[in-house]
Formats: sequence, C-alpha cells, structure tokens
Amino acid sequence: MLNRRHYLQGTALVGTAAALAACGLDEGGSGGDAGSGSGGSDGGGAGAVPFTIYTARDSALAEKVVADFEAAHPEWEGMATILTLGAQEALERVRAEKSNPQGDIWWGGTRQQLSQGAADGVLAPAPQDVVDAIPEEYRDPEGLWVGEMLLAELFMINTEMISGDEIPADWDDLLGEEYADNIVIRDVEASGTMRAIYCAMIDRLYDEAGSPEAGYEWLLGLDKNTATYAANPTDMYQRVSRQEAAISLWNLQDIMLQKNGDFPMFDAVVPTSGAPMLVDGLAKIADGPGGAGADAFISYLLSPEVQTSMAEEYYQIPAIELEQQPQWLADLGLTEMEVDWDRIAENEEEWIGHWASSIKGKG
Repeated sequence: MLNRRHYLQGTALVGTAAALAACGLDEGGSGGDAGSGSGGSDGGGAGAVPFTIYTARDSALAEKVVADFEAAHPEWEGMATILTLGAQEALERVRAEKSNPQGDIWWGGTRQQLSQGAADGVLAPAPQDVVDAIPEEYRDPEGLWVGEMLLAELFMINTEMISGDEIPADWDDLLGEEYADNIVIRDVEASGTMRAIYCAMIDRLYDEAGSPEAGYEWLLGLDKNTATYAANPTDMYQRVSRQEAAISLWNLQDIMLQKNGDFPMFDAVVPTSGAPMLVDGLAKIADGPGGAGADAFISYLLSPEVQTSMAEEYYQIPAIELEQQPQWLADLGLTEMEVDWDRIAENEEEWIGHWASSIKGKG
C-alpha cells in the first residue's frame, strides 16, 4: 500500500481488511477524458498534481479503490490524499473552506447534503461523461453532484444475541418493551446515514397529521429503547459485537462488509414495510487545488467496469444501470419504503435539530 497521509480517521472502520484483501477492482477505463469536467486540465504526465478526497466511505474500501485507480492510471500514483470524515462533517468542512478550498472531491454524502452543497455554491460540475451516465433522478440537474449508489437503510443485528421471532420484523417493532436498552445508535447529527433514517421515520408518518409531530413521538419511543449513542461507526460495531446491545440501524453495504470481515455475527434484516433507499453520491469541490485529479478519479470510479466490481465485491447498489444484478442482491429480497426525499431535503435541518434539542436522551 502506498505511503498515504491521513489527517483524520473519524469514521475509520475496523473489520473490513480481510474482506477487501481478497478482492480487487477491475482496472477498467476512466470512463472518458479525465479533463472533461470544469476546473481541471488533462490528467496526464506533467498535468498530474496532488488532490485530496474528503470521504465518508469505509476507510479500507477507499484505500483500495484509490490504489486500484493509481494502478490503472500510473501518472496519478502517490497524488491522492484521503481524509475520512462523517458525511455531515464533510459538508460543514467544504462550506467552511469556501473562500480557500483545500479539498477536491467530496465522496460519500446524501442527496440532501450534496444538494445543500450545490445550493451553497461550493461544488463544481462532474465530468460530462459521468453526468450523462447517471439517471436524472440520481443527480443534480447541472451535474453539481452525482449519485454513486443506493444505500438501503435497515436493521443490523447480532445473531449471537437474537434470532427467529426475537428479531424485530418492522420499524414499529423497535419500540417494543422487549428491546429496551437493546439498541445502539450511531451519533445521529454527524452521520448522513442516521440523519436519513431518522428523517425517513418522520416523513413516513407526516401525512397522518400534516406535521412531523407523529414522527417526533416515534423517535421519542426509539430513544427510550436506545442504550447509548455511539460516537462513530467503529464504536457502534464494537458495542454490538461485545453484546452491549443486539440491534442497530445502519446501511446495508457497511453491514455486509462487517459481516464478511471481523464481525461474522452481524446480519442485515430488511423491514417488512421496506427500507428507505438513500442516494449516496459524490461531488467535485469548486476551485479545489487538484481539479484535474478530481476529474480523473470521478470518471474512473463511475465507470461501468468499476461499478460492476464494486457491486459484486463491496455490496453496492450502483446508481448506474448494470447489465446484470449481483446474486447477493437478488437473494436479499429488498423492498423499498416510499418516502418524500424532497420534503426531507427541505426539512432535514429542522427535524434533526428538534431531535437533538428535544428528543435525544428524553425518552
């Protein structure tokens, strides 16, 4: 592995090394001219300059993808620096650096967060070949962000603690007395995944009263059954594996990576009423110092070859259409919960702010 600088590993995940060591991405093409996006020059030879990736993705996965990118494009070897942040932390950092950008790619953020970044004027269009390959419903109209994958939000369980009828079947089951102090939740405010899950729980009940109040009441019941709020994903995984709690709420990809890594006792449970399907994407940071590298990496990452490999090896549900669905996904029987993502995007700050000030720790 390259000698790569790491300024922060706030969401670094343990337990994926074994799963990742056995698999490699197809080298694939770059998906187009590396310099086709705005703000970047042609990414070859003397044009290659260092670039920085802010990512909320699994740290071992990000390292592997960057290493494979450099193997496919040797002119960029040693040029990438990875900075691991929570998705909300990445948004706040890009905003704070608007007058003097330090990053070049924001890799891993929700539709809502990326849309906020676009509205704040801190993002630049992705390479046009990438924009053209992403369905319209999974990208910004002007290409200021693009969806990479769909993240199913569901239950993570410790199979050594619960099984069979003990496992909650649907979202409302989580409020049952039998699950009191048996749920660990990743700190909500800093996590794109958890913000999306909590907002989906509010949105699914919104139409009953035309307000978020029913959703707030539901989250109060969940807080009552929550043993603790883990500081980061690593903390959450360790707490569940140590049997401090049997259940958490998380995204399918990370659950599968952990299950096939150091935490074989983990498993994913699809709620009977469906899983919110979150668009997780990436963006080029406006006026970043390494724009050419950003264009080259984004084009590589979103190429059909790489996305096919990531679907098969990393349990991703790509935003681009694949010729064939991976078998693991077909076997899962995943159903989607209908939620109004536009309403969520409009109200996320208010809803999560209310949860933090009036619900957390009060159930």
